Amino acid sequence: MTIRTWNPFRELDVLRQEVERAFDTYGRPWRQGSALRAVPLHYPLLNVSEDKDNVYVEALAPGIDPETLDVTVVRDTLRIAGEKQALSDEIKPEAYHRNERSAGKFVRTLTLPVEVDGESVTAEYRNGVLHITLAKVEAAKPKQIEVAVS
Repeated sequence: MTIRTWNPFRELDVLRQEVERAFDTYGRPWRQGSALRAVPLHYPLLNVSEDKDNVYVEALAPGIDPETLDVTVVRDTLRIAGEKQALSDEIKPEAYHRNERSAGKFVRTLTLPVEVDGESVTAEYRNGVLHITLAKVEAAKPKQIEVAVS
């Protein structure tokens, strides 16, 4: 008869392996379909920050034709869509030994931390980065409350 003692670290290791396997399947950097002309799942990469009046979004999107960019805002949702052209249509996909520069259409939707005024959004594309400034609605701005002392 074999006596087995319970080892919580063994169970944690099995759990870690299962989580890694799940992320390996989910977190593949490329969408299913053509592996050679795919766009990453979370493209463009974003930085989001805010101050008391605005929300700022920086989208890293080098090589995009600015004419293809479409930025849409509804309440607290930002949608960025566009298309990144392939470097060369003359090279057939099977001729590549390695092709890590993605191409194709993309859509990225982001829920903003507050509701913004869709009428006062500005977007500028420079040096491969899309800079978006979104003004907060008046109700979302912080209010200074005076404390009465009695």
